Amino acid sequence: MDYQRPNHVETPEEQARVQHSEWQYLKIFVVVVVAIVLVAAISFGMQVSKTMGELADERPAAVPTQTAQKPAATPLTSSPAPATAAADAAKPAPAPATANAANALAAASPTAFAPPAADAIPEGPMGDVIRRGEQIFLHTSTQAKAFVGNTLNCVNCHLDAGRAAHSAPLWGAYTQYPAYRSKTKSVDTFSERLRGCFMYSMNGKAPPHGDEVLVALEAYAYWMAKGALVGEKLPGASYPKVAKPAQVPDYARGQKVFNAQCALCHGDDGQGQRSGDVQVFPPLWGKQSYNWGAGMHEVDKATGFIKANMPLGKANTLSDQDAWDVATYINSQERPQDPRFTGNIADTRKRFHDSEFSLYGQTVNGQQLGQGAQ
Repeated sequence: MDYQRPNHVETPEEQARVQHSEWQYLKIFVVVVVAIVLVAAISFGMQVSKTMGELADERPAAVPTQTAQKPAATPLTSSPAPATAAADAAKPAPAPATANAANALAAASPTAFAPPAADAIPEGPMGDVIRRGEQIFLHTSTQAKAFVGNTLNCVNCHLDAGRAAHSAPLWGAYTQYPAYRSKTKSVDTFSERLRGCFMYSMNGKAPPHGDEVLVALEAYAYWMAKGALVGEKLPGASYPKVAKPAQVPDYARGQKVFNAQCALCHGDDGQGQRSGDVQVFPPLWGKQSYNWGAGMHEVDKATGFIKANMPLGKANTLSDQDAWDVATYINSQERPQDPRFTGNIADTRKRFHDSEFSLYGQTVNGQQLGQGAQ
């Protein structure tokens, strides 16, 4: 046993050993404290990063400025010029207009809602009705022929089978109803909203309440919106609003944009392209297009759709000015009469088209619009 005398005086060697030992303990203590501080800092940094990431995920996808813009309602008098033959000669063989190129826009909006995949439709009776709705949506003019008065299909305006963001996707619409609509001056259900589509966009007649066509389309929309919050307007749920252009929208400039960017698919005459009985690319005016009561006839809505989705596969490549101009050109063409027509164009405009975005009843190139396509 090592015994130290009470009055023992430490030698220099012993003192050195003690000091060395104390210094070692101090270094260990400092290392431990520094390690604790570093761990705490790293943990705090990770938590902050996670929180900021969650906040970023919650922010809506960026869209063009949301202030509603109004093109001039004054008569447009520029005279149209014939489209070039070069565009006609360059036309490719018909290809489905519902190509997944529309998904390019959705890819640019990572926070947009993601609907279930097409191959995820469940088996059983419910799945059968959902699949029936999908077919009606894709081939409306043949699958719901009794209620369609033109050659359009739902998918012509609601791209990628109703999935693509910024093209009024089904998942964005279903959760917004019932809702009051100024167009009908009433609270509409989703089924009633669908009935309106047949009357105006399809230039047909509304299916009876409870008809299997409406049930199937509503079932398809319900399935597409699976997981979406009811009553919440999701990013990409509608056509974006496009900022006011530098110049007043113009018919003649719009025709040039149409000839250069649109005629390849929609034809020099705007009547689209067919392959046998299939309407590959839709007509944009004339008796086979949407009528004067459809939302797409309003220049601001058409501008938003065109800017966000056209030309097909090249979304957001047109300038705001070009989008406004070409929408003005397209909606300055005659189309089927508004089914609410009172017998007088001026009275019908006053009652249903009192908007700077509507060219119904306006005079363009010496012709009053609203006569109805013949």
